[in-house]
Amino acid sequence: MLPNTGKLAGCTLFITGASRGIGKAIALKAAKDGANVVIAAKTAEPHPTLPGTIYTAAEEIEAAGGKALPCIVNVREEQQIINAVEKAVKTFGGIDILVNNASAISLTGTLETTTKKVNLMMDVNVRGTYLTSKACLPHLRKSKNPHILNLSPPMNLNPMWFKNHCAYTISKYGMSMCVLGMAEEFRGEVAVNALWPKTAIHTAAMDMLGGAGIEKQCRKTDILADAAYCILTKPKTFTGNFIIDEVLLREEGVKDFDVYAIAPGHTLMPDFFLDVEIDTAAVKQERYGAAQEEKKLSGSQQEGADGAKVKTESAAAEPSGPVAETFRLIQGAMTEEYVRSIQGVFQFELSGDGGGTWYIDLKSKGGNAGFGKPPVTADVVMSMSSADFVKMFTGKLKPTLAFMSGKLRIKGNMALAIKLEKMLSQLNSKL
Repeated sequence: MLPNTGKLAGCTLFITGASRGIGKAIALKAAKDGANVVIAAKTAEPHPTLPGTIYTAAEEIEAAGGKALPCIVNVREEQQIINAVEKAVKTFGGIDILVNNASAISLTGTLETTTKKVNLMMDVNVRGTYLTSKACLPHLRKSKNPHILNLSPPMNLNPMWFKNHCAYTISKYGMSMCVLGMAEEFRGEVAVNALWPKTAIHTAAMDMLGGAGIEKQCRKTDILADAAYCILTKPKTFTGNFIIDEVLLREEGVKDFDVYAIAPGHTLMPDFFLDVEIDTAAVKQERYGAAQEEKKLSGSQQEGADGAKVKTESAAAEPSGPVAETFRLIQGAMTEEYVRSIQGVFQFELSGDGGGTWYIDLKSKGGNAGFGKPPVTADVVMSMSSADFVKMFTGKLKPTLAFMSGKLRIKGNMALAIKLEKMLSQLNSKL
């Protein structure tokens, strides 16, 4: 852990989305120095599923040694931003640091992303960051060592970071473009930088995205708080940088990263937008979902000449090799318990050797797996290469990593996809 130096004593930080998660962690780290923190977030009343409000965060900040000003701010509303900035200046005499942390996320493809969700991500991530920066800048320019810090990634133009969630990527890169532009525009006056985690961070948002058990693959918010503290205590000449938390902390002399892990020793999941050391040769911009648009089989097999034709073609075309062997092993490992606990039908569209359409039926009595379309409509359709499928089912590639790195596309019920991942970890010992 990075020790506090007292450098932020008396400084005023304006942090968006500071009622929980990463924003609150950064606020608490600064509070230990005796900083003033403006909690600019929209949760005033307790949320049914998410922890914390601006008032509970304020109590924690005061307890840590800081001064807190809770302000109800939805960054989609420009007037709320302006009012909070004015209140901050009136209360603390100015603003020294702005942390643009508020973010909205939807990991959905273009056709699955509603206009409402697109507007939300563009409004919060890009427009909210831009307008909050604009409102704070006149006050930041009067500070001795002003900083803007955006929680956004380096702009990696590898297409795999766009193909599964185009709108989300555009919105996060919009935040990064604010760094690129404003760092140059205000060079010598205000430092503007971006910070992004190397691994997944355990927050309420990650719980919603990854489901129960995901936290073992994550680090605590403390690592980002330490990295942010390190950036914000640097001189304003340190600007225009896209910083990865672990890289910076290593440079600062931190050697023990187990202290940041939720489950020390457990494999960590890389975060979005960072190319990890995995074979990306198989990652192609493939057309997705054509197969599931075809007419679905309504029973265990279609009747009449048509049905016979489908069956004969399937039997004739059934491939052999690692994929077929994997499905045979899955079929052999099935139990009524799996069927009872999962209650889902999974369709796999595999490209490459031994590919085609395959399925795992964990809804019908006894369960079933094999080549061709499932006997009933699939709840989840997964598209990937045959090689990655075999790696995934033999424990060499984690489904979450496959999804985040663009190797796996998922359409349908995400909760069921997560259930299948749990079953995989149990099956791996048998396969």
